[in-house]
Amino acid sequence: MVSYREIGLINTRDLFEKALEGGYAISGYNFNNMEQLQAIIKACVATESPVILQVSKGAREYKRKC
Repeated sequence: MVSYREIGLINTRDLFEKALEGGYAISGYNFNNMEQLQAIIKACVATESPVILQVSKGAREYKRKC
């Protein structure tokens, strides 16, 4: 089983606590396809920046239709 902490996932409470203490903002991005997700992740890794990944209702429903 994969540990979410091993791949860098944390809950938003911890994420916001660190941002408040560090005095920085956290970006939140909506994505609709794998290419957009890959670009977001690559940029966040390159800049060592936290991110909140958001998926729209329409994107979630699209998966069900396939």
